[in-house]
Amino acid sequence: MTNPLSDASSRVGSGLRIGVLALQGDFREHIHAVEAAGAVGVGIRRPSELDDIDGLIIPGGESTTIDKLSRIFEVRDPLRKRIAEGLPVYGSCAGMILLANEIADPSTDLDGNPQQTFGGLDITVRRNAFGRQRESFETDLDFKGLEFSAGESGVDPVHAVFIRGPWVERVGPGVEVLAQVDPDHASHTATLHGVARIVAVRSGQLLATSFHPEVTGEKRVHELFIRMIRGEA
Repeated sequence: MTNPLSDASSRVGSGLRIGVLALQGDFREHIHAVEAAGAVGVGIRRPSELDDIDGLIIPGGESTTIDKLSRIFEVRDPLRKRIAEGLPVYGSCAGMILLANEIADPSTDLDGNPQQTFGGLDITVRRNAFGRQRESFETDLDFKGLEFSAGESGVDPVHAVFIRGPWVERVGPGVEVLAQVDPDHASHTATLHGVARIVAVRSGQLLATSFHPEVTGEKRVHELFIRMIRGEA
């Protein structure tokens, strides 16, 4: 199931310039998603490119690789500064890991140093929590904050695709849980151990999901982010 934008929603991003961190991962799909909402989507690789954007998306991919490349391209520290200053940021999958203040199971380099994050979200995430690539799955989620998309029957669920996705093990004060995976509605429940797992959160101008709306045609998560940038959500 996909949720294409209505005529009004396809213009919601008009006048906005939204960057997508384009060091690694599925950044092209996110650029297409924000452009479908009427915004200008631009790939971000250099520190100077952070100066002229209204919001930023950190895409799915390999969180350790994005971490290393962000330091090689000298964009990590400027990005951490912009996040601390209030830049609206949406992270999906690896992007959620990179926005987290804490990783429960960080990867380490050859010297034993744990991977770093950009931080900003007072959460603890666990990498690859739902299993390996072959254990990827799809499910429908009740997702808070999408009331703008309500029809006569209410708000449709979000169809979510999980590909080696993380989950959130801890949320701090001020972090709102937007969606959880119920063990009864996951294709493989053994990993969940009978406990619902947090897969979408928001704190102020920061939004994160452990799934990939950009690959399913689900546009409402990007629209929510755009409405956050505009101060409408």
